[in-house]
Amino acid sequence: MCALYGWLDCGKKLPHRLLKKLTQALANAAEERGTDAAGISYVKNGHITIYKRPKPAHKIRFNIPDRTTAVMGHTRLATQGDKENNCNNHPFYGKADKSFAFAHNGVLYNDTALSKAYNLPKTKIETDSYVAVQLIEKYGSLDFDSLKKMAEDVMGNFVFTILDENNTLYFVKGNNPLYLVYFERFGLYVYASTKSIMDNALKAIRMQYEKPIIIKVYEGDIISINVNGEIDSSRFNPDDYSFLSTGTKRTHYSFDWYDWEEDEYCGYTDEEELILDMCNCYGIDEDDVLLLLDYGYTAMEIEDMFMDSNLLRSSVQEVKQNSFYNDFT
Repeated sequence: MCALYGWLDCGKKLPHRLLKKLTQALANAAEERGTDAAGISYVKNGHITIYKRPKPAHKIRFNIPDRTTAVMGHTRLATQGDKENNCNNHPFYGKADKSFAFAHNGVLYNDTALSKAYNLPKTKIETDSYVAVQLIEKYGSLDFDSLKKMAEDVMGNFVFTILDENNTLYFVKGNNPLYLVYFERFGLYVYASTKSIMDNALKAIRMQYEKPIIIKVYEGDIISINVNGEIDSSRFNPDDYSFLSTGTKRTHYSFDWYDWEEDEYCGYTDEEELILDMCNCYGIDEDDVLLLLDYGYTAMEIEDMFMDSNLLRSSVQEVKQNSFYNDFT
């Protein structure tokens, strides 16, 4: 069991600080379905960027760059592939006619058979999910046709999310859960694997009173949302496993290994890591320190607060009193 989450900001009305908080809140809430690893992807300077670590989401600082348009995230409960081998964690990088990031919630059962049938190259990635990336690469394009074929080739439980280099989000809905909403007032799409993840994340950033439009996504749906917020859709047959119905041997195809841009910008500095390690020694709630770091306090400023409990409490309270509406205005 894993979780998917993310957003697409087509309205460009919300401040960067709020979108950064939304990313972290979604990731933290998604821990209810997996704490072995967490990661996000986004487009930076026209390139797919992936940041992932074998840690629970709340131990990672997802500090997205300014003017980010979309974020696609994943929290992992490892079923196949050692989480400490970070290439096994989601999202994965792919390259067809355009580069993309790919995340999967579920389990695929025929990844080994597909690898043999399509003569897919071996890689260091050990997860069942990665065969779906290789299939899209084999088809040579990222579009509804290739996603339909991929969804009908794989067998198992799944929802797939894909973010391409043009900031288009794709959803391929199998029989696993997906909850997608649109905040019309802000031009903001937000999604998560479950409503509870969504509710907890929105509550954490004090946005729970905003009433979004719920976008129903059914098993067999393929949906894309582009950078302008325009939705397009297609369908695949959840019961049509074309891989099983054809006895044709697939021919070998050429494969190049591409390196995505792994962004260290999202992580903690050494000073911030030290501050987090010091929490237990002083009996301080780590969540309070994360709150202060996210708000913009430096590690040195927080270290000073460790010596003045009244200052720490008042600073945390001040941050918590800054509601969503204060951030927006």
